[in-house]
Amino acid sequence: MVTMNTDLPIRRVVHPTERIVTGRVVRLLEGYPREVRVGQPVLVAVLTAAGLTGLLMLLVRALLSGGRRGARRSFKELKKGPEFLVTPVRLRDGADRLLEVELHGHLPQSALHPADHVQLTLRPQRDPELPPRIERIVNLTTGQLLTPRTATLWSHLGPPLLLQAALGALLLVGIASCSVLR
Repeated sequence: MVTMNTDLPIRRVVHPTERIVTGRVVRLLEGYPREVRVGQPVLVAVLTAAGLTGLLMLLVRALLSGGRRGARRSFKELKKGPEFLVTPVRLRDGADRLLEVELHGHLPQSALHPADHVQLTLRPQRDPELPPRIERIVNLTTGQLLTPRTATLWSHLGPPLLLQAALGALLLVGIASCSVLR
């Protein structure tokens, strides 16, 4: 029968509360995807304004050449939101605490390794159960300044749809100002 030695200290992983943490990277855990939430009111406003411009462009195309429309993403696809990579990172600070933080997005593969001495700028997440996320990394071992980038609502919607929505909003403002002036 194997008995366990209960005298060994158990190292608990804690979520740091400080804004800036300095320590050594212990381990980069397996990453997983997380979805960015898309607020329905924002999406409806953007799609309504873009739809007005799309309708106007469709009318112009039909009058001029009978041209075809490009493929559009559905409301369901746009509402789903973009996914980004979440990589849990464990590090040991100067007080010998084992800390867990989350890295959102991608970094170059050679940017961060176990045993690197790093200074992290952290931001708490909306869910208090989740560890804070990394805003900026200063890799003191290599001298690199790293900023992870994630997908946002605006990058998910894309420049063409946002430009179309801006034109639609300008068109609505123009129509409203003309009706007020009369």
